[in-house]
Amino acid sequence: MPINDEAKQYAAHVVDLLQAVGPVYSKRMFGGFGVFLDGLMFGLIADNELYLKVDDQNRERFEMLGLQAFTYHKQGKPMQLGYYQAPEEAMESMDLMTEWGAQAFECALRAAAGKRKKSRKAR
Repeated sequence: MPINDEAKQYAAHVVDLLQAVGPVYSKRMFGGFGVFLDGLMFGLIADNELYLKVDDQNRERFEMLGLQAFTYHKQGKPMQLGYYQAPEEAMESMDLMTEWGAQAFECALRAAAGKRKKSRKAR
């Protein structure tokens, strides 16, 4: 599925907003973009909407603001991933986006640490 110029510009805007978190970059995936830092995906862009990684430690903050989970359909059934919409006001403020993005990256770090622990136990 080709990505149009508007989607590319939106992804570039998101990456620019998140540079205070670290050397963030985007990568085309599944008709949208993944947002990465240090090889860990902590955001995704679908239909020109940024979704940030969540876990049990920060999900409530997103839900309290009424932000929606990223959902896709698989075999006709809605499936949710651990990503929620970024707050609209953060899309206009590097300071706010830095705070939200850093929390999402911390979730990605916790998820990666959990996967390493599981793989060690499996040995």
